[in-house]
Amino acid sequence: MNWISTRGNSPAISFIDALFAGTAPDGGLYMPERLDPLPRETVDRLRGADIVEIGTTVGSHILRDEITREALQPLIRDALDFPVPLVPVTERVSVLELFHGPTMAFKDVGARVQARLLHHFTDGTPLTILVATSGDTGSAVAQAFHRVPDSRVVVLYPEGQVSDVQEAQMASLGDNITALAVRGTFDDCQRLVKQAFADDSLRTHVWLTPANSINLGRLLPQVFYYFVLAGLASTAKRLIVSVPSGNFGNLTAGLIAKRIGLSVTQFVAATNVNDAVPEYLKTGRYEPRPSIATVANAMDVGAPSNFERVQALYNSDLAALRHDIVGFAYEDAQVIEEIGRVYQQHGYVLDPHSAIAWLALKDRLAADPEASGVLLATAHPAKFREVVEPAIGRSVELPRPLADALSRPRQSVSMPADYTALERFLRATPTSSSELPIRTA
Repeated sequence: MNWISTRGNSPAISFIDALFAGTAPDGGLYMPERLDPLPRETVDRLRGADIVEIGTTVGSHILRDEITREALQPLIRDALDFPVPLVPVTERVSVLELFHGPTMAFKDVGARVQARLLHHFTDGTPLTILVATSGDTGSAVAQAFHRVPDSRVVVLYPEGQVSDVQEAQMASLGDNITALAVRGTFDDCQRLVKQAFADDSLRTHVWLTPANSINLGRLLPQVFYYFVLAGLASTAKRLIVSVPSGNFGNLTAGLIAKRIGLSVTQFVAATNVNDAVPEYLKTGRYEPRPSIATVANAMDVGAPSNFERVQALYNSDLAALRHDIVGFAYEDAQVIEEIGRVYQQHGYVLDPHSAIAWLALKDRLAADPEASGVLLATAHPAKFREVVEPAIGRSVELPRPLADALSRPRQSVSMPADYTALERFLRATPTSSSELPIRTA
């Protein structure tokens, strides 16, 4: 099967080429040329299956022309060595907990599978994995690629705008991982990464591969966990799935899952005040704008890259989009209040991102008393203790992986939001990059 650009002005290529390229020459993002549905009996067999069986079945269906089931299964088993439980909280609301991986965030799923796919397909040529993060992506990618042979990982994050735990997970690993603290916003980080991938001169010198959700290797594994809902989808009269949305890769993956056979009535795009997509769904005007810092920092994205994929899936048909997606946005005060309310009423602790999904699901279900709902919990609440603990009135115990990250010495490289500085860094060998100041903690 060919893989094509969302903008339609680049030649179709193989999956392997798309996996290593990230973006298309016309600036678009790669998508499969077609999305064939899974046989109904296959979806039925996934009811109650574990994430390895789901990932192997769904992955070998999507990538059937690229990798055999027999080759894919050990990669999936090695990558997804943690549970993905569906936890009922109320009679109508369940939580799909995606935060049981090594960095306690949903991005472990995509990043760990991508790392193994890249290593499977590479011929030993050194890669530089370049990624921008507003929080959890960077730590997940750093952990997934840590000490992977023939890879150097460079993570850009906005200095002073990620949580202490998130920074520790990115900046304390060392070895082949470098964290760049950019003196700017996440949008600046994303802009710099896009400039690097558009720089033909640089890419003849350095083999760059993206690791955030613009890359198919990160995006496609996120389709897997939606099929954990296969059993619930088969019994619910109507199933609503609420997705915390920043760069919109997670929602894109859900829409792909629906396209290939998962029975979901509607998705909820749940955002903070960076609400370009909910506003578009309401008004028909898509107006990306500079990001605003919030307590849900992994969703502080003013110009979500993957929304281009969403529009491509629907041929920019606004009526079709509105049929499958509804959007809601919330301010910090509402998010903090909801964390406390849910804990007091249900004994369940939400992180800020998952709390936004809870709020949006609650508002959507209020309009449909017969529907059931699932929200995606994308991060462990301990990653955002500074927000969660005051909201619930008690401390949140740190899981061992987070405690270990905080205990390690860390260092990051401070960099202006300037492409020349990034280009110079990427062209340098890792040992000669000390021209930029190193921040230690």
